[in-house]
Amino acid sequence: MADKRKIALVAAGGLVALLILVAVALVLFVDVNAHKPRLEAAASDALGMEVRIGGRLGIGLFPSFHVTLEDVRIRNRGADVASAKTTILGIGLLPLLHHEVRIVKIGMKLPRISIEQDRDGKFNFETPGEEAGKKTSGEVKGTRFSLDVKHIFLSDGALFYADKKTGEDLEAGDFNLDVSRLRFTGGKTPDPLKNLSFLAEFSCKEFRKGTLAVSNLKIRIEGKDGILDLNPMTMRLFGGEGSGSLRADLSGSVPHYHVRYSLSRFRIEEFLKALSPKKVAEGSMDFSSSLSTQGKTASEMKRNANGEFSLRGENLTLDGIDLDRTFSRYEASQSFNLVDVGAFFFAGPFGPLITKGYNFGSLFVGSGGSSRIRVLVSDWKVERGIARAKDVAMATNENRIALVGSLDFANERFNDVTVAVVDGKGCAKVRQKIRGPFRKPEVDKVSVLQSAAGPLLNLFKQANQDPDGGIP
Repeated sequence: MADKRKIALVAAGGLVALLILVAVALVLFVDVNAHKPRLEAAASDALGMEVRIGGRLGIGLFPSFHVTLEDVRIRNRGADVASAKTTILGIGLLPLLHHEVRIVKIGMKLPRISIEQDRDGKFNFETPGEEAGKKTSGEVKGTRFSLDVKHIFLSDGALFYADKKTGEDLEAGDFNLDVSRLRFTGGKTPDPLKNLSFLAEFSCKEFRKGTLAVSNLKIRIEGKDGILDLNPMTMRLFGGEGSGSLRADLSGSVPHYHVRYSLSRFRIEEFLKALSPKKVAEGSMDFSSSLSTQGKTASEMKRNANGEFSLRGENLTLDGIDLDRTFSRYEASQSFNLVDVGAFFFAGPFGPLITKGYNFGSLFVGSGGSSRIRVLVSDWKVERGIARAKDVAMATNENRIALVGSLDFANERFNDVTVAVVDGKGCAKVRQKIRGPFRKPEVDKVSVLQSAAGPLLNLFKQANQDPDGGIP
């Protein structure tokens, strides 16, 4: 048995020595630049796009055998799709003995990726059907090229995306991506994700979409058997620290999703820039959510959404309007829109979605002065696409404002949402309702209630709770 082990060790050592000699011989005696046209042709054939190497090629041995390519550019339909200052291709040594170049690792330094979607929905990296089938086998005769990539990395990259139809754009600067344990299992399938497993680490110093800017984004992604786990996800957003996770189960006929996210001590003035260019509020708030859904389309996912959202803050300042002075004169103020105050609740979890049809503008224009909001609580429960107000209220120095009702995201409607000013005993003094489609809602006139309003006032008792469960 000992002799067999010695023979095996000697054979293994001999094989390693042979591979090292092959690698050294390639470094010393092979002009790798002579293979540039073949490599360009093979890469072009594999990607279905034009690949050109502007600089020289080189060979290295450490940390493993690899080929370096300078100034690589990928073009399609006459436009640049991607480029990299340096590209590194890890090469398997053993296949070289059989005249096969097997690429096992791909790395790109300073990559620049530009993705564009035209008005017809076609991406710039897509190839027309009549061109996609063209082969360049005549250019790659002699040496065979194959892909068996286990590791991919991109460092110090930049990504640009533009949608010509919607006008949306996206930019990711100074990002790094490291994908390891990359493996395909099983046979052919319409959904390749089900046969893909990998572990990835992604970081980005700044991610920008329109006016939304995210910094210090870090995500760990694990994929296996059609399930993607993004955990943890951390970032800096609106001046606060965000963290969360996302699980996407794509293994079945209908995708399932579950997301958890919290954003602590974010600045409300940074968030409200999306609704008003001028500074309308100031202070820090906390947001948390847990949501699950399923579906193949955005409509299906909205209809099947379940979970909770919460927005809370203390000692906030609302600029441009003195709510207490306005409420003290509400009987004489027929122009005041109480629903606009509700925008401050909506501006948390739902603002960008539901304010597209109704202009919550008068609150932001204001009439001068400022308001101190001692406590704001906005807790919502989502069931089958309908968000119901659980505990939604805020307190100024002299008044309490409460909101009841629900938001139907599946059908994009207000379901009898009511905003009311309540007194110290929880009795409504004035109220206003909003109902109907998000895009064109019906807003009732402000109603002044008498003290003998009866059972209706019980709707607003939640505004008289302690800070842990609502407004004191």
